[in-house]
Amino acid sequence: MTINCFIGFSTQDYGTDSNGMSDESSERRLYVGNIDHRISEATLIKMFSPFGKIESEDFLLHTRGPKRGEPRGFAFVQYSTKEEARLAKEKMHGKLACGRPLVVRLASEKSAVETAENSARTSGVTNRSTSSSSSSVQMSRSAKIAAIKNKLKALEEDGSRAKKPKQLDSIS
Repeated sequence: MTINCFIGFSTQDYGTDSNGMSDESSERRLYVGNIDHRISEATLIKMFSPFGKIESEDFLLHTRGPKRGEPRGFAFVQYSTKEEARLAKEKMHGKLACGRPLVVRLASEKSAVETAENSARTSGVTNRSTSSSSSSVQMSRSAKIAAIKNKLKALEEDGSRAKKPKQLDSIS
């Protein structure tokens, strides 16, 4: 069941420029983050199509674990021109979709802190390559520990339902 919780807008509101066929793909490719799990691939395309021709999109899903097949919370959208990508970035960054503000930027832009903060909001775990303060690093560790504990608990529950857990005394 697909839930469409994005508040739409008319394609007539935004003009697009079809010039610039020789743009590099890095200037036409957008990262879209903080996507609610209820937003489908089709909904994402509908949300971004008013700004220009979408050449490709990558809607990432979990490939392993208990969330296998579920959305990872981010995607990439590539437009035919850099002007279309810039317009989409300008109009969609911060736009609420299912009550969550979207993070939209050029895929080539490097923003480790923003990526880490948004990742923490969507998954509860932060993988921070740089830190701005020791308290944020401590939060990161706490979030990681909580995520690991939750995953272990879920695995234990799944294992106890399937069969009785085996006791391991020691490994020789």
